[in-house]
Amino acid sequence: MAEARFDVLGIGSAIVDIIARADEGTLADLGLIKGTMALTDAAKAKAIYDRMGSAIEVSGGSAANTMAGIASLGGSPCFIGKVGPDKLGEIFAHEIKAVGVEFHGGEARPTQRPTATCLILVTPDGQRTMNTFLGACTELGPTDIDPELLKAAQVTYIEGYQWDTPAAKEAIRKSCHTVKSAGRQVALTLSDPFVADRHRAELLGLVRDDVDILFANQDEIFTLYQVSDLDAAAARLREAKVLAIVTRSAEGAMVFDGKTTLTVPAAPVAKVVDTTGAGDLFAAGFLYGYTHGRDLAHCARIGAMAAAEVIGHMGARPEVPLRDLMAKNGL
Repeated sequence: MAEARFDVLGIGSAIVDIIARADEGTLADLGLIKGTMALTDAAKAKAIYDRMGSAIEVSGGSAANTMAGIASLGGSPCFIGKVGPDKLGEIFAHEIKAVGVEFHGGEARPTQRPTATCLILVTPDGQRTMNTFLGACTELGPTDIDPELLKAAQVTYIEGYQWDTPAAKEAIRKSCHTVKSAGRQVALTLSDPFVADRHRAELLGLVRDDVDILFANQDEIFTLYQVSDLDAAAARLREAKVLAIVTRSAEGAMVFDGKTTLTVPAAPVAKVVDTTGAGDLFAAGFLYGYTHGRDLAHCARIGAMAAAEVIGHMGARPEVPLRDLMAKNGL
């Protein structure tokens, strides 16, 4: 097998996040469910935006955040997403390239739809409630996927949110076939309990047939397998023969390799400011370690460190080089 050009290639939504603080009364007034992600149309997005206070704009998107984290750790990531022909698209492309990620934004089949946005309301406890207008992301399809890029990555990392659009679903199936044929590995993040619930049957099949590494938080894995405890989830994961990483917020993470269960504590955080991107950055740290030959415990500790950094400030991407933090923490 040829040497990999990329550690990880991510496929996901190219989104610009608009982040503001909000109280729980505002969430209730808008009919939002705290701590979740909901898809929204242009009218609802405007209504939410009109209720937001002072906000910051920063490039986001789950898989894109993970690739940015891998770059910050010193890895070699690539990202395939789709942006629109607008200023936000230019901002997204500039920012992801600037942090060291090779970006492919739909050049083969341009779109006229606007770049996606995610309106994120952060309550005083640090919980984020996300409302996503997908825009150009809805047009990501098979022709946007370059098989040669997939073959050049040790791991292809797929964002579960993509399963909501038929064209992206087709792109994922094409990607999995290409990756497995090339002898590489597929990683999937479930992204949100609602994703796992909406597409349970198909995602169970994808995990069983194509996924080598599965990322989920506790709620997502319980929803996927319709269980209520980790022992039952572990049994199902063993049946699927998948390496699974289940994050549990302040309780750390558990790694299931099909035979044993490994528990890694959360890294200390002085103050939880904004949990946006915590799972994305945990995945970044784990995949960096995994593609650089670290054992599973070491991979999870790097993931916990990366997650702790990102929840200590507003925004879903690192504010300091994670490679420096890794060295400082002896990782």
